[in-house]
Amino acid sequence: QVQLAESGGGLVQAGGSLRLSCAASGRTFIPRTMGWFRQVPGKERTFVGAINRSGGSTAYADFVKGRFTISRDNTKNTVYLQMNSLKPEDTAVYYCAAKSSVDLMSWYPYETDYWGQGTQVTVSS
Repeated sequence: QVQLAESGGGLVQAGGSLRLSCAASGRTFIPRTMGWFRQVPGKERTFVGAINRSGGSTAYADFVKGRFTISRDNTKNTVYLQMNSLKPEDTAVYYCAAKSSVDLMSWYPYETDYWGQGTQVTVSS
């Protein structure tokens, strides 16, 4: 079993920055494609971005390109989501995710092997 634990969420003003972390643990954990999704009440979970096993390739949803950056440190089994120039519409619960397949851009929630518990990000105007 693999556990994913997010941290770093909170309240920030529009234009500000936050960095989310996702620590992976578990005896069966191996480096996988890792990513971030977000969800607001009443809507589906939406893909934000992903990073491949080595950390050499990333992919992002259009609405975060140029503002968000995903990185990973495999020595710490941790993935990061650096969020800059935050907007009120970025307010959501952010979920860390892991999957076995290597396709970065095509990632639907049902393809996810493991989810974190989520962390709330609130951007005030």
